[in-house]
Amino acid sequence: MRIEIDDKLMADALAATGIKTEREVVELGLKMIIRLKQQEQIRLLRGKVHWEGDLDEMRTAR
Repeated sequence: MRIEIDDKLMADALAATGIKTEREVVELGLKMIIRLKQQEQIRLLRGKVHWEGDLDEMRTAR
């Protein structure tokens, strides 16, 4: 697959990460996008998930 990427954007990404190849920097960028979107979905659950338990008891049970 071939895609056209802005040369300055690629150069900046390579310099910022220290990664040597364009393929690696693109793959890192895609992984970061996926991770951020997953975190966003988890944040949307805040206040919506019911949990029962005693954290103090769990901490001392070890």
